[in-house]
Amino acid sequence: MSVSLQKGQKVSLTKESAGLSQVLVGLGWDEVQQKRGFFGMKQQQDIDCDASAILLINGKLSGNGDLVYFGNLQHKSRMVQHMGDNLTGAGDGDDEQILIDLAGMPKQYDRIVIVVNIYDAVRRKQHFGMIRNAFIRLVDGKTNREMCRYNLTEDYSGMTAMIFGEIYRYNGEWKFSAVGQGTTDSSLGDLCKRYV
Repeated sequence: MSVSLQKGQKVSLTKESAGLSQVLVGLGWDEVQQKRGFFGMKQQQDIDCDASAILLINGKLSGNGDLVYFGNLQHKSRMVQHMGDNLTGAGDGDDEQILIDLAGMPKQYDRIVIVVNIYDAVRRKQHFGMIRNAFIRLVDGKTNREMCRYNLTEDYSGMTAMIFGEIYRYNGEWKFSAVGQGTTDSSLGDLCKRYV
């Protein structure tokens, strides 16, 4: 049975799923309600949200090689893989997915931060207050069973990026923390500066 998390809540992934080796991180959001102008034409652009994984060593980002995003779909260790870019958020279920091999993760990596930023948000005048039903969920990669889900419920108006959650090692276990922290970072590069 899936655990529904609240902001700031933590859960042990390895206790929830004995023998857990792979986890699929699914992120989803609904496209903004479009205003229609004359002749039924859209007045706003689609919102392009980009999910990324930032791999940390002792809580720090050591370089661009430790980023997994639409421009670098696989980590150099081959243990983290981005499954592709969704440009609109249209459709049901996960909009973007990141597959993580926890069993094979090199020991020096102690935390994987899952973030989402709105592509070109400042120029397009877009923010997370224009997005509905955003969530992150973790699924056992072997059994396809959803272990936990965190639905963002706060108003994130003015926020252009989001730190959704963190998967981290603690006393030999893999855990997940539902962070849900909105930021005004305008790009993935700006988000990464938080971890250097």
